[in-house]
Amino acid sequence: MDEIVVSVICMAYNHEAWIRDALEGIVTQQAPFRFEVLVHDDASTDGTAEIIRDYQARYPDLIVPVFQRENQYSRGEPVMQRFVAPLVRGRYVALCEGDDYWTDPFKLAKQVAALEARPEVDMAAHAALKMRGGKRAGFVAPRLRSGMIPAEKVIVGGGSRYVATASLLCRAEVFCRWTPMRDVLVSDYVLQLQGAMRGGLYYLADCMSVYRVGVPGSWNARHSGRRQAARNTNRAMLQAFDCYSEGRFHRAVALRQALYDSDDLVSQRRWVAMIAPRQLRITFLQIRRSLGRVVRSFLLSLVKS
Repeated sequence: MDEIVVSVICMAYNHEAWIRDALEGIVTQQAPFRFEVLVHDDASTDGTAEIIRDYQARYPDLIVPVFQRENQYSRGEPVMQRFVAPLVRGRYVALCEGDDYWTDPFKLAKQVAALEARPEVDMAAHAALKMRGGKRAGFVAPRLRSGMIPAEKVIVGGGSRYVATASLLCRAEVFCRWTPMRDVLVSDYVLQLQGAMRGGLYYLADCMSVYRVGVPGSWNARHSGRRQAARNTNRAMLQAFDCYSEGRFHRAVALRQALYDSDDLVSQRRWVAMIAPRQLRITFLQIRRSLGRVVRSFLLSLVKS
């Protein structure tokens, strides 16, 4: 039997309106290797589970479903660690949340080829189109051209605003490694740190997925009113990462922490504090980062429209 090269993980909860797009983008991948699709439904109360069962019946050699009778997230269970990661059989892991979807049938083939050619690199990502309410809302793209992104930039990037979750592919041993950071927080940002710390992140400029923003029940929607608490959790996670990496990336961690402090000032509307001499460098960096995202989204919209 041929080896399974990629395990695709699709986490779903009440995604009836979007899960077909997610699964269709996965099962239509054209790759010169075997892959599997681990679909975890966290006791959805809509028709998500029925749609997953339909795809399992149509693609029995691809779809491996996990159905929960009780919502594990609300119980505080480590869902990924307990129910999904133990099922991974591939050499690589790719992610696609149930409310996102892939748009390029060669996405997996391109990313696996990129990492096979770079054994010193553990993670790959690519550009993603942001959609809000069915309309384009820009792009998630840290740069305009393909190439290596050092770990320091990934750390400062801060997570899904830097590279989209559905764009990530990493080596399975990195994905399944339970680190002290994951004791604090289980998120795509933690995975980005783990994936980039050995050899950086290889970025493909191809736009190969859609990132839906503001979907009910998504991580961003759940935390939209608790940004301060989320930043505090990220701060604690970064402290754990600084210890885990033995201070190798301390300057980047300190800069990311300073950017969180700046975000606090913005949320508190402390405009005077933002232009204080000690804070001015970080304020200018925040403005430059925001302008960079706007400019890259504009240029990509011209190229990909």
